[in-house]
Order: sequence, then C-alpha cells, then structure tokens
Amino acid sequence: MKILMQTTIPNIADDWNAGRFSMLRDFLGSLGHTVVARDRENGADGNDPVLAALDNSDFDQLWLFAVDSGDGITPAECRAISDFHHGGGAVFTTRDHMDLGSSICNLGGIGAAHYFHSKQTDPDEANHRDDDTVATNIGWPNYHSGENGDVQHIHVVEPVHPVLKRPAPQSGTIGTLPAHPHEGAVGAPAGDPSARVVACGTSATTGRAFNIAVAFEASGKTARGWAESTFHHFCDYNWDVSKGCPSFVGEPPSDAIAKNPALLDDTKTYVRNLVTWLGARARG
Repeated sequence: MKILMQTTIPNIADDWNAGRFSMLRDFLGSLGHTVVARDRENGADGNDPVLAALDNSDFDQLWLFAVDSGDGITPAECRAISDFHHGGGAVFTTRDHMDLGSSICNLGGIGAAHYFHSKQTDPDEANHRDDDTVATNIGWPNYHSGENGDVQHIHVVEPVHPVLKRPAPQSGTIGTLPAHPHEGAVGAPAGDPSARVVACGTSATTGRAFNIAVAFEASGKTARGWAESTFHHFCDYNWDVSKGCPSFVGEPPSDAIAKNPALLDDTKTYVRNLVTWLGARARG
C-alpha cells in the first residue's frame, strides 16, 4: 500500500515535524509499504499541493498528524481529504493535548471524534477539568498516562477490535502503548453508527479513565478510519528518548523503554494491525 504520513505544520526544526516520526515511517516501510512522510507546504494559493489534491492521488491511506495550533488544514484541503475518504481512501488522524491539532475538527466525520479545549469540546462536561496538574500551562484535555519513554497499560473495549488482537502464536490482546504526560481526548461521535471506542487508558495521577482510540468502520464508499488521542503513541521520542524532542518539552523522560526495548512490541503489533485493517484504497 502507499501511505501518506503528513503533518499539519511546515518543516520547523524545533517542533513536531515529520522527521520526528522517522521510526514509524521506517517501520511501516519494513512491512513492505511505500511511505511518503512530509510536512505541510503552502503553495501560491495557500494550500498544500499534496493534501489539496489527495482525492486524485494514488495513495491508499492518509496518516494525518495534527500538530498545529488550529490553522493546519485549509478548507480546500478538508474537501480533498473528505473526498479521498468518501471515495475509498482510509484516514488515520491523531493530535495531542488541549487545542493542539484543533484544525482537525474542520474535517467533519472522523474529525468529529476529536475533542479540544476551546473548540468541539467533550460532550461530557465532567471531563472539562485538568488531569495533568504538573504542566500548569496546559489545560484540559490533558490525560496523564505516564512519562515519555515509558508505556501505559490500556483497556481493550469489548468486542475486541482486530487492531487490538495479538497475532498467532501469541494470544490475548495488546496490553500497552507508549505513555505521555498529557494526552488529548477522543470519542465516538453521536449519531454515527460506524464509530466506536475500542481502547481506553487510565490516568496515572487521578485514576480517571479516558479514551485512546475510536475506530470507524467502512460505510458505503467511505473507507475505514481511526482517531487517536495523541501522536505521542507514534513519535520517535516516545519510542526512543535518545532521538530527542523539541526544546519546549520540559518533563523529564523515563528510561523504561531504553532499558527494555521489548516494551515496544505491543506498539509495533498495534501499528502493523492498524495499517492492515485500514487497508488498500477501494477504487471504482
């Protein structure tokens, strides 16, 4: 399959640019897929030339990493992504805490699964409170699943989704994903029968449960989709802290994965299952 890994910001060195997801890119490539990893580029009309023409491209899947502050996707790009999705191309979306990546709301459909602080808030007002109380500059949603460089234990929602199953000869379900001090919020959009929450986490500070992933089944010509609570489940720094992070990241990381790389086994299974489940683009 041909996969577009796209961020919603230009190639800014001291930020979450596409180069900070190189381990994911390389892992997907090792599975036999063709991966194009790129940052946002503004053409003469203000649109990213690849995103704005996605519906007419030969990509099978879009993996969209919304790392912007609210202006990362233009209306023309939204239309092209929507046409791509409704025309058989799978779409994976992820963001982070508070309002980081909030331009993803403009997608509609799968974008409706993402909740932010000042736009498209969680319909459950009980969740409108801080969970990570250490980083006082970051407001809700900011679920504290653990330290960067460590893993969190997740809860798999019944019925078990195929992405959460360990392959034979292993048994059972995926039990861990990378941790992050302040994850965002996702939920199944009301009135959308194709969507359901498939995995949850538990705050390491408050014990509160929060949603990690929402799966969208194919419906008619609309392909499958996925909404993830934070891009930190997939970035280099959370898989290998020696890869470094932007200078604005202040929390001290854990050395748990560095000491025991096998802690990433479930995450790699998750990625392998996810790209397979999202599948090839349905054409015609």
